[in-house]
Amino acid sequence: MNKISWLAVPTEEGAHEGVRKLWTKAEANLGFVPNVFRAQALNGEQFLAWWNYFNLLVNKAGHLSNIEREMMAVVVSGLNRCVYCAVSHGAALREYGMEAQKADTVAVNWRHADLSAREAALCAFAEKLTLHPAGMAESDLTPLRDVGLDDAQILEAVQVIGMFNMTNRVSSALGFIPNAEYHSKGR
Repeated sequence: MNKISWLAVPTEEGAHEGVRKLWTKAEANLGFVPNVFRAQALNGEQFLAWWNYFNLLVNKAGHLSNIEREMMAVVVSGLNRCVYCAVSHGAALREYGMEAQKADTVAVNWRHADLSAREAALCAFAEKLTLHPAGMAESDLTPLRDVGLDDAQILEAVQVIGMFNMTNRVSSALGFIPNAEYHSKGR
């Protein structure tokens, strides 16, 4: 296997039992094990705690659509220049049904994408919270409410944006490499 992280990556035999189960499930569902699953497996308990929260925010039914959550993930990851997350969540965005050209445009500069008012409000909010968290004010919620988001949806947006800012930093700090499979998904 090519190097996927700047840190050691445990072998299947050396990985935590819960991590091995997740690898098996990913292989069955996706046809491959995401490199982020392997790269973070060095600290098995911590990885599983991260995965449980990440999975709840991104992969389970929530207050926002899958496309909305993945779109914010791609915006945040692009702003943070996180290659792993921009590529892998760009693939997820396409897989959930966003047209490839639009998804690619969101990844580079969401302002150039043909977005609905709701999508644009979520992207603008994700951008401000990512780049200027200390400048957030109650008035930053107004554009979200103006496009119909309720408090539960706004909280979920904040949680997704926060999760991706953290995950981007882990992935970038340790040189995680996206799986080749992501580049062709949804095209």
